[in-house]
Amino acid sequence: MTQIPRSALILGLAGLIPFLFGAATLVFEPLRTWGVTTLGNRFVGPNVQLFYGVVILSFMSGVLWGFATKSTGPRAAAGYALSVLPALWAFFMTGGGPVSASLNLMFGFAGLLILDFAFWRWGLAPAWWMRLRVLLTVIVIAALSVGTVI
Repeated sequence: MTQIPRSALILGLAGLIPFLFGAATLVFEPLRTWGVTTLGNRFVGPNVQLFYGVVILSFMSGVLWGFATKSTGPRAAAGYALSVLPALWAFFMTGGGPVSASLNLMFGFAGLLILDFAFWRWGLAPAWWMRLRVLLTVIVIAALSVGTVI
């Protein structure tokens, strides 16, 4: 089965909302004003993207850890070790201001896609995994890139 399950696709796409909303508030000043007034400064522009990006990279570390549990021996050990990299990357690489943090998150999500591919090739992720992860990663990186050019 290579078709993405509907629930995984819907939830994955819903998870893009903070990235897309943050990008939109950088481009459309009236939306930014509304967001700051209604939600607060933390939930607009790069603030929401960076905070949420750290959360998602950490979450994805947990997903990869779960995939590693499906293996044994040296491959399991490698899987566990690799699974913590996205969370560590987010922790150490997002403190240098909004532009450098956005760039580092973009690199983090690109690196995560490489890890996703490895776990998928090892047969630890579902057959449809890469279809979902490529779609989501491309959109996340595009949304984060808005904050690096504006």
